[in-house]
Amino acid sequence: MSRRERRIARIRARPAAAELRDVHALLLAFGWRLRAENSSHAVFAKPGEAPISVPKVHERQVKRTYLDMICQRLGLDD
Repeated sequence: MSRRERRIARIRARPAAAELRDVHALLLAFGWRLRAENSSHAVFAKPGEAPISVPKVHERQVKRTYLDMICQRLGLDD
């Protein structure tokens, strides 16, 4: 299993919170780029798509609600 497949599996498992670095790497692998980041949010952009704003918990985690939204946007649940 490749690193990308392991990240996808971790995100699809919908833990209570996932590491921001895993979410960031996953979005990069799907063609998104980090457009802006401040202390509370990271914003990812891709041409022709609405941006994805990801609130961060304790500076490095992403809650399950946003993992659901990311999986839906990336088509990981199909």
